[in-house]
Amino acid sequence: MAEIRKFIHDNELKVGDVLPSESRFATQLGISRTVIREALRGLAALRILEVGNGRRARVAGPTAEALAAIVEHTVYTRQLSVAQVQDVRRTLEMRTVSLAALHRNDRQALEMLELVAGMEDAIERDSHRIRDLDIRFHELIAQASGNPIYSVLINSFRIITRKTWDIGWHARGTPEARLENIKCHERIARAITARDPVRAEAAMSEHFDSSFMVLLKAGVN
Repeated sequence: MAEIRKFIHDNELKVGDVLPSESRFATQLGISRTVIREALRGLAALRILEVGNGRRARVAGPTAEALAAIVEHTVYTRQLSVAQVQDVRRTLEMRTVSLAALHRNDRQALEMLELVAGMEDAIERDSHRIRDLDIRFHELIAQASGNPIYSVLINSFRIITRKTWDIGWHARGTPEARLENIKCHERIARAITARDPVRAEAAMSEHFDSSFMVLLKAGVN
């Protein structure tokens, strides 16, 4: 696996570029095709390569899948608490929301407002739709930051967020509390739309303070 990665780096391959065949790697490295095949599969599991049946391996673009599996594993094996994950996420999102206010484009700003409107429209009938729109909202902010690594990091929390979101939603037991949560998202979106990083950070801080308290009251730590 290390030799294949070195080949990618030494040859300055880019996303989508095709790697040599298994037989060429086997000859070049002096090892069997079986070992090469397993190495390619291992790199595909890490999302460094894309490997399809009957096709040569290609260099993959960055995704959150491998990191998401690690985050989920560390939480469910009690190596990390949900509170610790949320603390890291808060640190990242305070930065992404500030950058998004500076770098977002008009399409991204419009989508953020549309996501908030969709959440409010579904408030009395479809909590799962609100959850999915909420997750997309935060991932869009990371995308709008202009730094692709933030998207990978924020997207890696998706599995944990899907599981803790329902707890937080039910803990906000009144329609008023649930609506206020959505309105907080609206304040974030409007600050980003206005290109106001200070107001965007303040609204994001308010959002995470509220989320922390709700999860703590629900017994999540």
